[in-house]
Amino acid sequence: MRALLVGLAAALAVAAPARAEPPVWVVRDADSELVLFGSIHVLPPGLAWRPAALDAALAGADDVWFELPMGPQAQQEVARLAGTLGVLPTGQSLFTLLPPRDAARLVKVADAYGVDKVTLDRLKPWLAEVVLAGGAYRKAGADTDHGVEETLAAAAPPTARREALETAAEQLALFDEESMADQIGSLHETLGELDRDPAAFMKLVRAWVAGNVAGLDREALEPLRKATPSVFRRLVTERNERWVKALDARLKGHGRTVVIVGVGHLIGQGGVPARLRALGYSVTGP
Repeated sequence: MRALLVGLAAALAVAAPARAEPPVWVVRDADSELVLFGSIHVLPPGLAWRPAALDAALAGADDVWFELPMGPQAQQEVARLAGTLGVLPTGQSLFTLLPPRDAARLVKVADAYGVDKVTLDRLKPWLAEVVLAGGAYRKAGADTDHGVEETLAAAAPPTARREALETAAEQLALFDEESMADQIGSLHETLGELDRDPAAFMKLVRAWVAGNVAGLDREALEPLRKATPSVFRRLVTERNERWVKALDARLKGHGRTVVIVGVGHLIGQGGVPARLRALGYSVTGP
């Protein structure tokens, strides 16, 4: 939610060389194959991004894993929980919670991306980030309908089991249980990015389409890792640890699996592929 989509549509035509593609990791043991693909959850229509290796794995998959359950009912549950958890107590105001400079920047950014300020004022900082990012997505013509999860959920064979690494309640609790100080610090970072670097998400997508893992780390992980290390630990490191336990258990069975999670969870020494390699599995990929 901290990556911005402003300027994305104009940049995609020159995003990467024609033969480049997002990275795919393949994890194997004697009787199992697990293909890992890093998602960008929100994309504009018309972007060619699907690697042939991913399509082949998906066609033969016994099961497909996502971060969250897929489908309209799951989306409704996310919206319901966000509307319950993400609203400030009666009498509190986001604008008064923020330092004056951030409050002024919030007004500026909300106006720039067409986000209602009265609505923002009632939200906790973490949900305000989500709403502001949504405004940036709409301005760039991007949406979840063209994102990786929706596209691949529709493409997966009906015989493949759908699995989820988290519930909606578990994922939203990760945001809502952050301290108010960390929420404000994260919102501060997002406001600055929206205000001064409208090409931030363009850089991320260019790195993703090109399979540039170093660029992905720089654009997707480094800002959060530096700005709020405690949030990075909860949202990235600790989730990677939990997901690896679930995937390790799956690999101890047999069959063919495709796993689709946010690309930031797959890169670097703390990423899921590196952690599975450390457990002794054969892992190929960048």
